[in-house]
Amino acid sequence: MAITFNSEDTRFKIDGHCRAVASWIRAAVAEEGFRVGEIAVIFCSDDYLLSMNRQYLEHDYYTDIITFDYCEGGVLSGDLFISVDTVASNAAEYGAMFHVELLRVIIHGVMHLAGYKDKSDEDARKMRERENHYIEKRSAGMLEGVKYSK
Repeated sequence: MAITFNSEDTRFKIDGHCRAVASWIRAAVAEEGFRVGEIAVIFCSDDYLLSMNRQYLEHDYYTDIITFDYCEGGVLSGDLFISVDTVASNAAEYGAMFHVELLRVIIHGVMHLAGYKDKSDEDARKMRERENHYIEKRSAGMLEGVKYSK
């Protein structure tokens, strides 16, 4: 079973950090009581993700992540399409470091695969609690030094 990192319509990569981030995801999946199947993290641009949002979800707005869930039983599988443009904008807006916001969005997608929702206020609160829990458990310096440039 694999966790992969790819890019579409952007040059952004997390080279040198893939193994650490994959281990972190695996630990979170195990803590949630699941096994890792095939999880693809795909970094992309705002325009690419907007096009997907329109095509697959019939939403006409920018977002930071779209999660496609292919889970079966206790095995988490899916595609996490992440707009690094929006992650960078959100980091600036919230006063967060880019690499921490990126980890938050990655784990947000993983938590969707684990069955967490975020449409209601209560569900969003629970989702944020899980995100914070796993952000706190990340390895010191994970993704630190990863920069975003358009």
